[in-house]
Amino acid sequence: MMKTSFNQEPVIIRTERGLTIAGTRISIYDVMDFLKAQYPSKLIQDRFNLTDTQIDAVFSYIEVNRPQVEAEYQEALRTREEIRQYWEDHNREHFARLATKPHKPEQKALWAKLVAQKAERVSVKS
Repeated sequence: MMKTSFNQEPVIIRTERGLTIAGTRISIYDVMDFLKAQYPSKLIQDRFNLTDTQIDAVFSYIEVNRPQVEAEYQEALRTREEIRQYWEDHNREHFARLATKPHKPEQKALWAKLVAQKAERVSVKS
């Protein structure tokens, strides 16, 4: 059973992408990402531009159907990772070719800044 609003229109519907907030392209799994990262509910609501009714319906649906939602969320994460890995593999040679091309002289400072930022992110992860 999908969560409905006061006018009996479903707020949470099942689409080809899974559980979705009606009238949006926002999945419950998108919201779950932020919940898992312990974002406050108001920030999640603002991030997705949801109404009070929508965010209440999402949280209520997750609470009432937690085992099902958790299982589907884990499957969504696996699917995302498979897609990410596919495109990473698919584009590896293309990105390697691009990396060997010389940068335009007017972009030298920009590239130096990007390299420094990447090095900083790598050092933070380590």
